[in-house]
Amino acid sequence: MIVKMALKAPIVKLNNGLEMPMVGLGTYARKAEPGEYQQAVEWAIDAGYKHIDTASCYKNEEEVGQGIYNKIKEGIVTRDQLFVTTKLWNDCHAENDVTPSLKESLRRLKLDYVDLYLIHWPVSINAKGEDQEIDYVETWRGMEEALSMGLTKSIGVSNFNEEQLQRILNSAKVKPVVNQVEINPNLTQHKLVDYCKKNSIQPVAYTPLGLISDARPEFAGKDMIKSDPKLGALADKYGKTRAQIALRYLVQREIVVLPKSFTKSRIIDNLNIFDFELNKQEMALVDSFNMDHRCVPGASFAKYKNYAF
Repeated sequence: MIVKMALKAPIVKLNNGLEMPMVGLGTYARKAEPGEYQQAVEWAIDAGYKHIDTASCYKNEEEVGQGIYNKIKEGIVTRDQLFVTTKLWNDCHAENDVTPSLKESLRRLKLDYVDLYLIHWPVSINAKGEDQEIDYVETWRGMEEALSMGLTKSIGVSNFNEEQLQRILNSAKVKPVVNQVEINPNLTQHKLVDYCKKNSIQPVAYTPLGLISDARPEFAGKDMIKSDPKLGALADKYGKTRAQIALRYLVQREIVVLPKSFTKSRIIDNLNIFDFELNKQEMALVDSFNMDHRCVPGASFAKYKNYAF
């Protein structure tokens, strides 16, 4: 439930009472030039972002942390005004490995705590890429310990399906606050989103633009979502881009979004989605682009025991 405004982005209240801004800066990229992550974080905070998402496997926590440090030092924000997320990688799923991994992330981020720590994937591997078959329920116990130590304010999961979430719920002392998964107009995920909401788990969308993103090739040779005249007319109606329409569609479904960009103007545009509202028919139009197509299938994990898709 959206409860109030925080500068430019509304807030959702998580099941532990913590407040999360509905638009965050995603920071995953297959490749980037040195300094690009730090610059993106600084531009985002200057634009009004209060939510920054990273992960240990992104190999950018140092730059993300430096960007945050610089803006705090400049007096643009204070630490308690920011919501920072990072994630546990697949090679640290043993219960005793969770806290040391988070401590390393905090060192790289130059932070005393994060606001949210996620199990990045339900699969577990070793340094050689071999399946360790560690039960994510065990991993969750390690997450609960990290929470009790004050290293993170909340804990959650990413890329979990309904069955996996239910196993966590059945055994957890602390309920996950978030399930971060791919959600966009090409992968609407209504069933999973409804399950999360029913269980007071906040759905958070990575890759929220899907095939609208210039970085994504068209699916199966189709050129619908980038060129469909109905979607173009909808964007023109509100004086917005197709990307802004996609983000607005998701936040109206009460889904937190994490768009990524290294372009200052797009970082600003991605936050500028709260001055218009799609009607029921327009929401249905965006919804109609669903193809159940994953831009991030995690195909390299498909052979592992706890693969979710």
